[in-house]
Amino acid sequence: MPEIVFKGKEYVYNHHLTVPYRPLVVDTAKGIGPGDLNSNLVIHGDNLHALKALLPRYAGRVDLVFIDPPYNTGNEGWCYSDGVNSPIMKEWLSTNPVDGDDMLRHDKWLCMMWPRLVLLRELMSETGSIWITLDDNEVHRARMVLDEIFGADNFVATCIWQKNFSPKNTAQFFSEDHDYVLVYAKDKRVWRPNLLERTAEMDARYSNPDNHPRGPWTSGDLSARNYYSEGTYPVTAPSGRVFDGPPPGRYWGISKEKFLQLDVDNCIWWGEDGNNMPRLKRFQQDVKQGRTPQTLWFYDEVGHTQDAKKTLIEMGLLKDQESTITPKPVALIERILELSSTPDSIVLDSFAGSGTTAHAVLKANARDNGNRRFILIEGEDYADRLTAERVRRAIRGYAWQGTQHETLLEEKINFTQFKKADQWLAKVEAIKAAEGFGADDAAQMVLGEAAAPPPASAPARKKRFDKINVELKDGVLRVEGEKRISQMADGLGGEFTYCTLGEPLSIEKLLSGQDLPSFEALGAWLLHTATGGTLQAPPPDAPAFYLSEAQDAHVWLVYRPDLAFLKSADAALTLPRAQAMAEWGHARQEGQEGQGAPKRHLVFAPAKYLSNAQLRAQGIEFAALPFALFRQG
Repeated sequence: MPEIVFKGKEYVYNHHLTVPYRPLVVDTAKGIGPGDLNSNLVIHGDNLHALKALLPRYAGRVDLVFIDPPYNTGNEGWCYSDGVNSPIMKEWLSTNPVDGDDMLRHDKWLCMMWPRLVLLRELMSETGSIWITLDDNEVHRARMVLDEIFGADNFVATCIWQKNFSPKNTAQFFSEDHDYVLVYAKDKRVWRPNLLERTAEMDARYSNPDNHPRGPWTSGDLSARNYYSEGTYPVTAPSGRVFDGPPPGRYWGISKEKFLQLDVDNCIWWGEDGNNMPRLKRFQQDVKQGRTPQTLWFYDEVGHTQDAKKTLIEMGLLKDQESTITPKPVALIERILELSSTPDSIVLDSFAGSGTTAHAVLKANARDNGNRRFILIEGEDYADRLTAERVRRAIRGYAWQGTQHETLLEEKINFTQFKKADQWLAKVEAIKAAEGFGADDAAQMVLGEAAAPPPASAPARKKRFDKINVELKDGVLRVEGEKRISQMADGLGGEFTYCTLGEPLSIEKLLSGQDLPSFEALGAWLLHTATGGTLQAPPPDAPAFYLSEAQDAHVWLVYRPDLAFLKSADAALTLPRAQAMAEWGHARQEGQEGQGAPKRHLVFAPAKYLSNAQLRAQGIEFAALPFALFRQG
């Protein structure tokens, strides 16, 4: 397979292995909720170090990764700051920020992205996917890097997002109106996108003029160009008209026996007068209950850049549209969530920026009562005042003076559909009735026909909006709820934990007793390093020093962040302690269905007072602290 070659690649190829482990430090004052590392997370710190810090808890668990890295346009002023042990790359640290005059800016960008993409892949579940927004500056190089790291076979699609709603006539060559969204799967053999919700336009193609018991249908051609040996028989219409066969150069797509059976079942359409060329009825109940996603994403469906800035201005987080910050619209991330998440997905954004991903996750959960969790990582100084503050306001609600709009229906109307104005008006009136409004004379005037009133039995719903606007403009029917906000925009609910990165764990500090990590921080690191597993919450009946259950072992850590304890006999693995561990493990296994082979016990402790024979008798493997930091083959 072809590979991309760039300056510094040999130094960053395995750089992720040398990145130190820095535990997550919770700042409860800046979050909402109890400060749980299993909750939504906003992490302030270098995203390379933060990704490494997430491995012990989240390796193989992240379902969806969305990142919006620097586009490397030459005008962003991003900095290369990875501490790679190379004289050439250390020299790069003195030439920051990376700008358009930097002849190595593409090499630096690739060196920055490589280890982060490697760690992101480690964090992804086997059914996970990664979505990356880029423009023409780096998209082709990103494809080559992603092909190497994820495998070319796991490339899914390049989506085109129309980011601007109006062309830039001041452009020297072309008005650049789109960005790209690259999509890769961890394993494309097991990953599939979700179907999008069917549109009203798609459903409007189906009707049931003959009251068929199978419901609405549309008709399709029964003939095809491909030769079929049984496809040239004559057919007789209900009117008595005889068709000698399909149109010239075509063949019936089914045998005569199948045709006759379909006709008996009233699945052949001969036209209203029973005198037309036969067509096959295709029933709405037989088609996909959704629509296959397309690679063209228009701004009227997924938003544009001005939408994104407008949201930040409305939330009081941005002063004007001319700010240099370039957030993505919430609707864009909502589309990605719709395609690649479930209500219980873990969503990671390691270039969090203004926090759009968290906002989209919270909206998705509010819409379907989901339990999606987000993990945001932001290294800039605005992680608290912008990224986390947006999450706080989205959760709690925010003071705002202005008008809030929500699109309730948006469909393109062609001439055929316009002839069904009564059906569209019925849809509009149903929406209005559901929102607690009655008939809208203005809407009827726009669409040119009176609408049927909603059923009298329909329960009145509390009004969410001050009014409902209905407009047919440029061939698009829009129904929009409008609400005047003068005090607080409603919050979406939820909680999150704000974290920073602690000092790197090191054997030297463990030996000296300096900055001893917490039980969870050290345990998560040891568990992942030794077994490749991730830290899970212990069962309620777990004894003291029980850490977690790995795939083939119960893992224990006899530890407190107290040097006096670690040097005492109380921290040693004794025979009574070993026997208690083994007995608890046997009791737990007997209480589980489908008992397999007994799990071994991996015990980390400062010392032991048992022989190897005694350890084997209890099914225990001992690893001494702090010399226990190893990876088993």
